[in-house]
Amino acid sequence: MSVTPVSDGRTARSRRTRVAVVDAVLRLLRSGKLRPTAREIASEAGVSVRSVYVHFDDLDDLFVAAAERQYELLRPLLVTVPATGPLRERARALARARGTIFETVGEVRRAAHVHAPFSPALAARLSVAREWSHAELRRVFAAELAGLGEPARTRRLAALHVLTGPDAWAELRATPLDEEAAADATAYAIVALLEARP
Repeated sequence: MSVTPVSDGRTARSRRTRVAVVDAVLRLLRSGKLRPTAREIASEAGVSVRSVYVHFDDLDDLFVAAAERQYELLRPLLVTVPATGPLRERARALARARGTIFETVGEVRRAAHVHAPFSPALAARLSVAREWSHAELRRVFAAELAGLGEPARTRRLAALHVLTGPDAWAELRATPLDEEAAADATAYAIVALLEARP
């Protein structure tokens, strides 16, 4: 009669420990520690090093779980940018939407790129993010891109991807521009690129 409650209690504790470890990784990454050790993670989570390896096969498995958790936290920030309307308004909306995401991911994104060469699963997730970025740019700026032949369309899309990506955002913020000014600069660059002659 008491087996199920005990089992349920253990399952709930196990789930809480797993979440605590993943959240600890994200806190360490956000603080700038891009390659935290199992001991540092365990200390941050308030668990033993053994507990880390009870819940995760290895640190790669843990970092993939952290990437999935990061996506869950970002999901509410993902907005649909209009694909119709004046170019300047769409450019501004996309720049602001991406800026909000980049401000949130910050050091976690940097850490993902540090770990990706050693983690096929993490590299695959970053590849999916890049594909999403390209698809979103093609959707939002379909009208402007449709008027271009190949290879001009491919070049414009590649340039848009760089202009609206996290590295460009980080550079703008380091100049230093505040978020609004960085979004304005990004929107300006988008419009200039799409209105330029092929």
